[in-house]
Amino acid sequence: MERVVQILKEILEIPSPTGYTKEIMAYLEKFMKENNVNYHFTNKGALIAGNHPRPELVVITHVDTLGAMVKEILPDGHIAFSRIGGLVLPVFEGEYCTIITRKGRKFRGTLLLKNPSAHVNKEVGKKERKEENMYIRLDELVEKKDDTEKLGIRPGDFIAFDPKFEYVNGFIKAHFLDDKASVAVVLDLILDLKDKLDNIPVAFFFSPYEEVGHGGSAGYPKSTKELLVVDMGVVGEGVYGRETAVSIAAKDSTGPYDYDMTTRLIELAEDKGIPYVVDVFPYYGSDGSAALRAGWDFKVALIGPGVHASHGMERTHVRGLYATKDLIRAYIEDKFGVPI
Repeated sequence: MERVVQILKEILEIPSPTGYTKEIMAYLEKFMKENNVNYHFTNKGALIAGNHPRPELVVITHVDTLGAMVKEILPDGHIAFSRIGGLVLPVFEGEYCTIITRKGRKFRGTLLLKNPSAHVNKEVGKKERKEENMYIRLDELVEKKDDTEKLGIRPGDFIAFDPKFEYVNGFIKAHFLDDKASVAVVLDLILDLKDKLDNIPVAFFFSPYEEVGHGGSAGYPKSTKELLVVDMGVVGEGVYGRETAVSIAAKDSTGPYDYDMTTRLIELAEDKGIPYVVDVFPYYGSDGSAALRAGWDFKVALIGPGVHASHGMERTHVRGLYATKDLIRAYIEDKFGVPI
């Protein structure tokens, strides 16, 4: 298995719904220590890594994923939930999950339609999949609310869904490739660059709140002049994205990205023979969008590996991961005039 895919598998297995990212941040901290890369945490919990004292380019990805939170303990002891981010409920129906209590205990469960047995519910195929019609079936011997409360499960506990990772014929299938595919790409690149980072004014920003809209709004080094967002490229009808290519976003639902940065990324992809597409994403925002709304005075561009079936049963290809990595590397080399 290629190194970047192995890294992706490892981080996918770490639960990180938005708001509960301490485990993935601990992984990143250990990674940086083992590879002698300086890092610090922002007050809000993002991790920024890099060895140059005044980084001008920041490469940002996000580690948080879709998930859910315990909303209520139902009378029968099972769990009502509230979504975190844009979880597509029909896709996640039947998926296994882990309930993580505030004291660190973990319990298993399954997301189901209420009254899900076809032999007693003739409407099971017609019922709308929405929060009030679904619940988490807890894999514990519970019959009433008190039984579940005695386990220590409370409203506000996080619910993390299994990633269902599979690697076949170069394709990576899993939930949460948005944006752990990009995180794996950036970590793989850091391994390539770790002995050169003292002399390259670049930093790597790992955001914990992108899926709820404010991850990239704060915490950047004051020396930052450009922000390169690495997030998933959209694959589907009405866009040009491919799983085997890097997407360069000219615009998303928040507006256009920086003209000069975007143009240079396109030129570099063409010059280097990197498989790419230029695209407009109709229903999409990023950490870069959050940074611009917050008033940061730097240029922003966005690239990322093509991901099919976003926010559902996602899929990308190892070629898309490498195309993204190659374009980040080419941009750093071009910007700072250093072969890496």
